[in-house]
Parts: sequence; structure tokens; C-alpha cells
Amino acid sequence: MRVPMWPGFLLAILVLMTDRLSTASEKPNILFILTDDQGWATLSCYGSKRVPTPHLDTLAREGVRFTDAYVMPQCTPTRAALLTGQHTARNGMWHVIPWYGTPWAPVREPMFAENLSRETPNLPKSLRAAGYTTGTAGKWHLTTNADGSYVALKAEAATHYGFDFCAPPGPGSPNDGDKHVDYLTDRALAFIKANAGRPWFFYLAHHTVHGRVSAPPALIEKYLAAGAPAKGLHNATYLAALEHLDNSVGRLMAGIDELKLRERTLVVFLSDNGGVFRANDMKPYLEGPGTATQLKMDLEEFSNAPLRAGKGSPYEGGLRVPCLVRWPGVVTPGLVSATPIHVVDWMPTLLEAAAASAPERHTLDGTSLVPLLRGGQLAPRALFWHLPLYDLRWGATPCAVVRDGEWKLIEYFGDRVDAKGLYRTGAKIELFNLRRDPGEALDIADREPARVVALKGRLRAWLASCGAEIPGANPNFDPTRSLKEVRVKPAHLQAQTFSPGGAR
Repeated sequence: MRVPMWPGFLLAILVLMTDRLSTASEKPNILFILTDDQGWATLSCYGSKRVPTPHLDTLAREGVRFTDAYVMPQCTPTRAALLTGQHTARNGMWHVIPWYGTPWAPVREPMFAENLSRETPNLPKSLRAAGYTTGTAGKWHLTTNADGSYVALKAEAATHYGFDFCAPPGPGSPNDGDKHVDYLTDRALAFIKANAGRPWFFYLAHHTVHGRVSAPPALIEKYLAAGAPAKGLHNATYLAALEHLDNSVGRLMAGIDELKLRERTLVVFLSDNGGVFRANDMKPYLEGPGTATQLKMDLEEFSNAPLRAGKGSPYEGGLRVPCLVRWPGVVTPGLVSATPIHVVDWMPTLLEAAAASAPERHTLDGTSLVPLLRGGQLAPRALFWHLPLYDLRWGATPCAVVRDGEWKLIEYFGDRVDAKGLYRTGAKIELFNLRRDPGEALDIADREPARVVALKGRLRAWLASCGAEIPGANPNFDPTRSLKEVRVKPAHLQAQTFSPGGAR
């Protein structure tokens, strides 16, 4: 009996489907690119007209672009949440390190964890246990001890945090030249080439576009010649830095293609918090008595419009960031997802993608996004933030946030800075409908009392479930220096440290 021949086009489809299923079933390589202080509105694919970002736009066309991707509003908290898979309300790293604080303010700031412990289960440890070779290069900002600093994790300590390889810091200061963009890209490409024959995970944490912003002189001249200002909002150096970063992504993708690793590599691009739109003058709170009630702008860099505010803020400009994912054979090219996602989702997502086990007795607060990446949906859920700190350079006062669907509630525990930069005392709740008002221009808490009660209840229940301390009245409040920021713990705080469930 003769076996019927498959028509050519059916055979081609069968081969293509088999290849895609085989690719998807393999352990993918994982390249996680984390940029610093890059706002939602900085990419062409998010609507920016100021800087062309062709390589990142290509990544979006070849994968998925998330319109509602959330992180913490500052550096250390996002990095801790990313690598541990835990809310900072649980792991205690909700404050930038090293220590600084506002110890005489009306609201007491809870204690926070000042270093990520070597013993903490994390993403690279779990991937390494699943057979991955793991590496990192760039900004660390999770310890201030002998293991590493703001600039980098030390190579000799890398294994304690799950990394087989850690690139040494780049030459000179990361605030100069191109902020080590080329150096870090080179280190990532070298690692990828050296490990092309095995599954690998690389965490590339850029310093750019964190201040002091710096970029290659030729690119700066290009934007000056095009009419960008030398200083201030949308200045030439900032625009040049964005283009230089985009070029780095292009180099990385080209390197992956040259090694024929595209079909086996999952790429994530994310920023650690919103961009610096405006930063306030801190002299009255560092050098003065700390009693000024009108904040004044010190610098402007890049508008996060249509989102409100920027880095350090509980508003969308501080929390919502660009996020792109390319995973050939899994993610449908050109997909745009408006599903809200949180930085704590990345550890369970990447563990599922890698067929790796979650750490025992380690709570993962996020949800795997793999069903979403495969074109499905996630069950409805609320997203939460614990922000119990003062940081007046960003207009931040102690608060917590919940987003549930199109609704977002912010609870200020005892004071706040209003939209005009005026410091105001007294607890306050704000409610916004993000579908109708993505710029959070209209607080409608007074119109929705039942919704406010329900959302506040969910927020408080979440804080309790994490063992977080809800900020209350400060027993050491001193109106003569109420907003004074200091870098050394005063005597009454020296013996206090963070522990799950509050200070001790």
C-alpha cells in the first residue's frame, strides 16, 4: 500500500508547528534588561515623538508591549521585589539604601531592611538550581556592606546571591561618559557567547538614565543641532542617553541573532521606576530647619505625560513604566496587553518559563504571566504598593496604594504634598478612575464613598497579610524640624531594625 504524500504546504505547516512547539518546550535563555529611571513615555512605541527608539520598537513588534506594567517608584524597592518575588511590604526593602530618613515628621516611618540578606531565596538561585548558568552586570543597589554597593555586586559575593558570573564595575564613575552602557552591553554579550550551548539567565541592570545623566558627546551634539535645549526639560543629553540605550538593545539583539539563539531566548525589557519629570530643591530640608511647606522645583528632565508626576510618586508617572517581552514561539508578535502587571510577577513568570521550582517556604506574591504571554488572560486581581516613607525630593509622604481594575485608591496616612507642591497635614484618601482619567487629574473619592470603603478595606487587609506596619502618629514629632531629612540615625532609632511584622 502506498503512503499518501503530504501536500507541500501542509508539510511546511507541520514542520513549522513542530519547530515552534519544540522551541517553546525547551528551557529558554533569559535576558532581563532593567533600565534606571526610564519613564513610560520615553519610547516611540509608547507614543514618544522626541527620540527615535527603533530597536526597542522592533522588540515590541516582535513580542508584547504592556501598557500597564507597574514597579515600585524608586530603585532599591523595585530591585528587591524583582529578585525576591515579594512585595516590599513583606521583605522590608521599601526604602532606598543606604539609610536616610525624616525622623521628626508627623507620621512615623517604619523601619526598613537596609541590606538584602545572602540567605534570601531569589530568582537567580532558583534558576541556577534548575540548571541555568546565571550572570549579572551593572547596578546592584541592594546592599551597602562588603558584598556590594549602589554601583555593583562584588564578584566574590555573587554566588551568595545566585550568580555564577558578575561583571566588575566599569571604568571610572557610572555618572560619566555613557554611564557604562557600552561596557555593560559588552559584558552581557561576552557572557551570552560563552554560554551559548547551555540555558542561561543574564540580569543586565543599566545605570542610565539615572542622574547625573550622561551620554556620548556626538549624540548630544546631534540633539543640540536639532534644537533640544542644553539643560532643563527634554534636554539634549537626556535625549542622547535614550538613543544610546536603544542602540545598546540593538547590539544585544544582533548578538543573539549571530549566535542563532533568537528562537531560544526570552527577552524582558523593564524600567525600575518612572522617569524624573521634576525633582524638588532639597536645601530647605537638608541644610535648613526642615519647616518649609512650599516645595520648589530644582530640575526637570523628561515629562511622563499623559501620566501624572514621576519618580518617587504614588501617581502613575512614578509607578507605571515601559515593559516589552519577546519570546519566539510563545508570544504572538505585535501583541499589546492592557492587563495590569506588577514587578513581583516576574519571578513566578520566569520560574514557570524555565520549568524551575519556586523556593520552599518562600512566599511569592506575584502571579505567573505565562498564560498572558501565551495569549490568554489572568484572573482579575488587585495590585498593591506599600510606600510608608518621606522623600520630599519627589514630594513623597507615607501612603499605600491599591489598583483594582480601572480604580486606583491612594491612602495618605497623615500628610501629603498637593499638585501645586504645597505640603498639607492630615490624612487623606484619593480615588481615581484610570480608564477615564489616566492623568489622575480628578480625585473622585467624595463621589464614591462605598467604593472608597471597600478599596481601603482591601488595602488594609493586604498590609496586614504582609505583616507590614501601618504608619501612625510619630511620638518623636518635632514641629521645629518636622521635615528635616538626615543621613545618620538619631539616638532614638539606633537600636531599631526591621523585622517581618514591624520594627523591633
